[in-house]
This record gives sequence, C-alpha cells and structure tokens, in this order.
Amino acid sequence: MRAPLTVKGAARLREELENLKSVKRPAVINAIAEARAHGDLKENAEYHAAREQQGFIEGRIQELEYVLSHAQLIDVANLNAGTRVVFGAIVELADCDTGDEVTYQVVGDLEADIKQGLISISSPLARALIGKHEGDTVTIQAPAGARDYDIVAVRYEG
Repeated sequence: MRAPLTVKGAARLREELENLKSVKRPAVINAIAEARAHGDLKENAEYHAAREQQGFIEGRIQELEYVLSHAQLIDVANLNAGTRVVFGAIVELADCDTGDEVTYQVVGDLEADIKQGLISISSPLARALIGKHEGDTVTIQAPAGARDYDIVAVRYEG
C-alpha cells in the first residue's frame, strides 16, 4: 500500500530534499575536505563528526526520495467528504470538560508535526476521529486518562 501524503506535505518534503542536496550536502563535503587537510584522520574529531553528519544527510536524502516517489498524493482541496473526517481533514475540537478548542489536520506519517497541528493518520487521536462527523463527540484515550471532545467543525482546504 502506498503511504498517503498531502500535496502541501509533499511540497514541504521536496523543499527539504532540495535544501539537503543543494546546501547541506555541499557544506558537509567542504567540512570533510577541510578536516582532511588537518592531517591524521584517526584522531581528527572534526573529520569524524563531518563524516557522521554526511551519513545522516545521505540517509535523509534517500528516505525523502523514496517517500516522494512511492507516496499517494492526495489533493485535500478536491476531497468532497462533507462533514465527515477522512485523511486530510482539518478538525476543530472542543474539550467537553474545559471548553478549550484545538485544531488538527489528519496527515500522513511523514508529514505529522504536532507543534504545527498535523497529526498522523495512524495516531490514536486520528484513528478516533476518522469516520466521525461534525457535531459528534469522541473519546480520546490520553496518557492522563480518557477525554471527551466535541467535533466543532470539519473542513478541507489545500
């Protein structure tokens, strides 16, 4: 099965890939060359740190290239799920106890970032929301115990 990815998420990953290839990769290659010029490589901490950084960069480039070539891109703006929560939905929730409101978008695993309100389709929160409608109440199992949320609004935007 191909992993779902929003068009916006794919653009962010392409931007990161381009930065890795055009900025970070050349910078680490220069750092390796500079450290190599300092002589004995066995006890050259700068050289070993730069080589390790190069390994991380190359690994991330490979991961991003694989994901972008194998993902199923979904244009959220063209989804017509109405008030039902599906992949790509932006969901406004209100805590039934406190009234506090939060907004999340259900996205693919690789584009999830809780700080930006992007939750993974495979997360317990997203799994509880999928298939529900605006106006429904859901119970989310949180580390501090079960919490009830009202689904205030569901929308789809690109």
